[in-house]
Amino acid sequence: MNFLSRVVVNACAIWVAAWILPGVVIEGNPVVEDQTGAIAATIISYLVIGLIFGLANAFIKPILSFVSAPITCLTLGLFSIVINAIMLALTSWLSGFTPFEFTLDSFFPSAILAAIIVSIVSALLGWLVPEKSSARD
Repeated sequence: MNFLSRVVVNACAIWVAAWILPGVVIEGNPVVEDQTGAIAATIISYLVIGLIFGLANAFIKPILSFVSAPITCLTLGLFSIVINAIMLALTSWLSGFTPFEFTLDSFFPSAILAAIIVSIVSALLGWLVPEKSSARD
């Protein structure tokens, strides 16, 4: 899956988490007059948050996963949920520098449950997106 499709999958997964959990909120700063502009601004805000989350997962998550490998092995992989929650918290912090703000109420219920939901939805949507063929015909 290429990076652009991964951003769209992340945006959809974060949208599902925000839809299910009341502690996960994405607020844009659109200056629009009509409903169509508001919908476009909402979609853009989710795509920007998906991009930030994708960049955090691409660059910071491998380092964090390597450092926490012993505790991940000790917990039989369950610590990966905490790592995903940390990535969401980092995304929340980084989004504060953009006009589109992604907020989590707290780490334990909001970030952990959102990490579980984002992981499940990303896995399901990842199965639906076709893989890019590496063989050239």
